[in-house]
Amino acid sequence: MRAPVGLIAGAGDLPERLAAHLSMSDKPIFVIALRGFASPTLLACHPGAELAMGEIGKAIRLLGEAGCREIVFAGAVRKPKIASLKFDSHGASLIPQLAAAAAKGDDALLRVVLGAFEKAGFTVIGADDVLADLLAPAGVMSRCAPDDADWKNIKAAAAAALELGARDEGQGAVARNGAVIALEGPEGTNAMLAQLPKTVSPRGVLVKRPKPQQERRIDLPTIGPDTLRNAAAAGLAGVAVEAGGALLIDRELTIEAADAAGLFLVGFTKAELS
Repeated sequence: MRAPVGLIAGAGDLPERLAAHLSMSDKPIFVIALRGFASPTLLACHPGAELAMGEIGKAIRLLGEAGCREIVFAGAVRKPKIASLKFDSHGASLIPQLAAAAAKGDDALLRVVLGAFEKAGFTVIGADDVLADLLAPAGVMSRCAPDDADWKNIKAAAAAALELGARDEGQGAVARNGAVIALEGPEGTNAMLAQLPKTVSPRGVLVKRPKPQQERRIDLPTIGPDTLRNAAAAGLAGVAVEAGGALLIDRELTIEAADAAGLFLVGFTKAELS
């Protein structure tokens, strides 16, 4: 019997998409659903357990008992305050490392968590290892294409997102008329878009790209149909992501959402930013 893949699931569509793909591929799956984040339908359809974020030792034990050798992290979680978490004994042993990492940023914190599972003998794989077509391709994916003014915005927002990521603070930025008007914060992309000042001239663009120090097996930038709908509602002209550095959830539906709203959707390469 094949060893099941362990899925540590947060919020959003990605965990369910991965679980469905694994099931359709006749690959066993065992789900650790993070309480307060993961969809309840995951455990209704797949074996597993619901655990709090601090129950790291219990997660390691359950995954091991299920026979998992590979695990994948998928879905969004809000960065917690270390002091507010209820840890099991294994999790408590990591508090000094977690506290030190939290002061450095999200990526450092994630590396401590990944390291705990790797030390326990698991191989951590990326969502794109399970679903290769999740990675954004290079080029225009929508019917609309960015013009020269749009590319000016893409370059400005991409530079801002890179600087933001270097500080381990976010992965997205919005530029309009060649100037950056918004940076992604802890609340995420949709909250940023909802707060944008509206304009009758939709010539702004949302850019998402990985942090320079990105742990690519977890927390790659993600967009889906709702991202395009929210970008349209914010009065933007399009969305650009780094090719090979962002995940597209439901690619066909995401492209359809772009086309329905008359937005462009493009995967840019680093060479195109020079």
